[in-house]
Amino acid sequence: MSIFSLLKGSKSKKDKSLDLSWMGVDMHSHLITGIDDGVSSMSDAVEMVVRLKDFGLKKIITTPHIMSEYYKNTPEIILNGLDRLKSNLEEQHIDIELEAAAEYYLDEIFMEKVTAAEKLLTISGQYVLVETGFLNKPQMLLESLFSLELNGYTPIFAHPERYLYLHNDDTLLRQLLERNILFQCNLLSFTGYYGKTVKKFAEKLVDAQQVMLVGTDAHNHKYLNALEGLSTEKYFQKLQKLPLLNSTL
Repeated sequence: MSIFSLLKGSKSKKDKSLDLSWMGVDMHSHLITGIDDGVSSMSDAVEMVVRLKDFGLKKIITTPHIMSEYYKNTPEIILNGLDRLKSNLEEQHIDIELEAAAEYYLDEIFMEKVTAAEKLLTISGQYVLVETGFLNKPQMLLESLFSLELNGYTPIFAHPERYLYLHNDDTLLRQLLERNILFQCNLLSFTGYYGKTVKKFAEKLVDAQQVMLVGTDAHNHKYLNALEGLSTEKYFQKLQKLPLLNSTL
């Protein structure tokens, strides 16, 4: 047996200690090679899918970035990448449901797509995953989300616990929730992966029953390695008791 096989075997055995079967669906990850800051090779992409399956997940909706200045992806680029990944999984007889959407950065270019009724990559036909910068609130944040709703979409606010501008702005937090914007937290936030402040705010959102979706936001093996410690965190059980929408996707 090769060293690579031994390492894979050890990794698989370790993965089985984390049970995410209660999630059913991971709806936030970056598993399409070469189009954003996610997985860098097809072999890594396949291995990560296997690891996620070993966690007990039944379906993966991978969500590459669409960001006008950095990742100028289109639905065609993303769906072609999805087809390549699915073909490699089929060749290796890895059976798991796999779809693709996108993580859209809220900027003027994105809003032009929305107002022009340009086709967006959605989750389950209606949900659009959106993100912002981490430090400063976008000037048109509420207006942008409202525009999505007017065009028939339901916005999912990706990892709100990571937006420092939201941590001490109870008014903005209330405004987002009053608009029924769906909050999606990263599981890694509850491990302290992004820092203590982010972890504390993620826990606050859980305690307030304001988290409707969770995701791995996995970009590479480092993310999944860190995720293995989630089951030892005190909020792991609390997450499982939330009325999450993951399993409906």
